[in-house]
Amino acid sequence: MSDTEQLAPAPKDTSTATLMSWADLLSRDRPTTPHTIRTGPRDADIVDLWLPDGDGPHPVVIMVHGGCWQKSVADHSLMDFAAEDLRQKGFAVWNIEYRGVDEDGGGYPGTFEDVAHAADALREHADTYNLKIDRIGAFGHSAGGHLALWLAARPKLPKSSPLWQSDPLHIDLVVNSGGLADLEASAPVTLESCLSAIMDDLTGAASGGRPDVFSDTSPAELLPFAAHQFSVNGALDQIAPPILGEEYSNKAKAAGSDARSILVLETGHVELIAPGSDAFELQAEILLTELSD
Repeated sequence: MSDTEQLAPAPKDTSTATLMSWADLLSRDRPTTPHTIRTGPRDADIVDLWLPDGDGPHPVVIMVHGGCWQKSVADHSLMDFAAEDLRQKGFAVWNIEYRGVDEDGGGYPGTFEDVAHAADALREHADTYNLKIDRIGAFGHSAGGHLALWLAARPKLPKSSPLWQSDPLHIDLVVNSGGLADLEASAPVTLESCLSAIMDDLTGAASGGRPDVFSDTSPAELLPFAAHQFSVNGALDQIAPPILGEEYSNKAKAAGSDARSILVLETGHVELIAPGSDAFELQAEILLTELSD
């Protein structure tokens, strides 16, 4: 993987590496925020705002959770630990919710409409909380990596798509954290229950006006787009194997996007959103560097 940066010293024997489990992360004391913003009437129309100390203006990171696009797997509270850590580092974190494919109205187009609506709502609240929205970052993990990149790619949506909007929020930077950004390439590589089994719900059915279901749902089919893109993968990740980040970044670069692939050794899927891990601190540093004045 010559075009992929490697971080942390290589282990002598990767088979002995001890990876974090979801229980390891979820057993931590869970932080909370007093700022929960309702953006519409549905249960999923909420955003948790993690506001740093001080008057601001505060740089903003839009956070998008994973969970295989299924609410039965995870909701936005999975990212509470990461959101609080970034808050302490000086970011206002806009942690969004959306309907999963396993919820009424979720899938295509509902899941995408929810993510778009939640991101665009940031503009309505920027003055109230003194949020700096001239340069916005997005951090998406797993399925959320796909959705974070999709948010950045929205200006490239075809006008024929039900998802097209005239003035989508502009996103300058995306950290695609163990993400499944290229839907077609990810399906045979990740867990079947995570993507292949729900693909039809996620992408919708083909039609005469939309013969390619990836044309408005997969960031890989919307390249190039303007956001700087960092795909960060754990070398031992079995849900989002690092080949996905490398191949997506290569495709993005070939199309003309600014994209980089970073491999973190001795790292699985959970470490990517676990504050204190090498992988998480690396991603936080990317956000700090890229979004600093």
